Amino acid sequence: MKDKSIYKKLFTIVAPIAFQYFMSSLVSASDAFMLGFLDQDSLSASSLAGQIAFVYSLFFMAFISGCNVLAAQYWGKKDSRTVEEVLALTMRYSLIVGALFTLAAFIIPEYIMQIFTNKPGLIRLGGVYLRVVALSYVLAGFSQAYFGIMKVCDCAGLSSLIGSLSVVLNILLNWLFIFGIGPFPEMGIAGAALATVLARAFECIFIIAVMLRGKCPPLRIGKMFRLGNPVLHRDYVKYTRTILLNQLGWGGGVTMYSVIMGRLGSDAVAANSIASIVRSMIASLCWGIAAGVGIILGGMLGRNEIEAAKKAGGKFVRLSLVIGAASGVVILAVTPIVLKVIVLNDQAQYYLKFMMFMVAYYIIGNSLNSTIISGIFPSGGDTRFGMICDIVTLWCVVVPMGMIGAFLLKLPVLAVAFILTLDEFVKIPAVYKHYMKYKWLKNITR
Repeated sequence: MKDKSIYKKLFTIVAPIAFQYFMSSLVSASDAFMLGFLDQDSLSASSLAGQIAFVYSLFFMAFISGCNVLAAQYWGKKDSRTVEEVLALTMRYSLIVGALFTLAAFIIPEYIMQIFTNKPGLIRLGGVYLRVVALSYVLAGFSQAYFGIMKVCDCAGLSSLIGSLSVVLNILLNWLFIFGIGPFPEMGIAGAALATVLARAFECIFIIAVMLRGKCPPLRIGKMFRLGNPVLHRDYVKYTRTILLNQLGWGGGVTMYSVIMGRLGSDAVAANSIASIVRSMIASLCWGIAAGVGIILGGMLGRNEIEAAKKAGGKFVRLSLVIGAASGVVILAVTPIVLKVIVLNDQAQYYLKFMMFMVAYYIIGNSLNSTIISGIFPSGGDTRFGMICDIVTLWCVVVPMGMIGAFLLKLPVLAVAFILTLDEFVKIPAVYKHYMKYKWLKNITR
């Protein structure tokens, strides 16, 4: 496949996925922007409470990634019946875990907030947010699982449309509920949570309508409640298990960043939350490329196009470096705008300025690693190495260094923030060395 052809195919898939990631990050941005007008504690509390949604996303993203490993190859093989069975498996696990998160957030929100901060004001506000937003977790389990299969089955544009309309609705409802516009009550941080729940409900209703009209692969409810094909189930568990351990290891480490920053004061939390939101918005293209790469290479390997997949992998690696560098430049360019628009006190503003520079170089390593670990390796069923690499890097190197710097050496906030940006660069040599072994070049269909 010629360069122009493969890049065109990649960006046909990537564009709607990246746009959906970008639109999703706008919800966090609108929460931060609007709650920042109320007070800095509301902004900080919503950011810390949002870590629960992040932790849950680690689960459903693992289920979706395991789905994509199998579904992309079976879709390339034109075996739609097996793709439907994979969807049912994914939905089963996603809804079960979503229900558990919903119950925990509704019943014990204050105890959950104490994991992230010891500030009573932030615990109280975060508890209010979590109790209201709780229902969104199980709803997200349904919508995100179905979005995952839509991207594999050539419906990425439709999933992007639904997700984007949901984001627009979420932002509008944020404005109405947070500030009490017109007949709506002024709810503050609880309004942001309610807006999220209603937007997720909208996604689910839209998806069901689309599915009933036969636009996308059907969800076979009966297959969700029985084992079905035991061999396929074993394959799904095999690939999903390692991805889930990877997600939990990586995500748990990233969550520890919030735990560390949460004990350095509200100024550090507020600045870090804004920097993270900007990074997520700009990194949307990087994550979209990782998803698109996995789908394209998975389809090629499912058709036994081994040599073509090997050459395409090299092109995607080089492209990820270019995209990462360009993303870093964009972050530097928007930094003055962010500093002018976001309302923070002087100390938090000072932290934010330098955290934005850290985000600018961090995203280069993130682009390369996400393309290889989340896109190339899983396309051929190689999910184990990424798990080991992420867990060792975070839990044996970066998190211990961050905790020592913050709590034992009492380093300044920005020095701790710098330590917490080292993980992507620590693992690059091991990741690239493993990539060059080409163990990921496998057809795993049966």
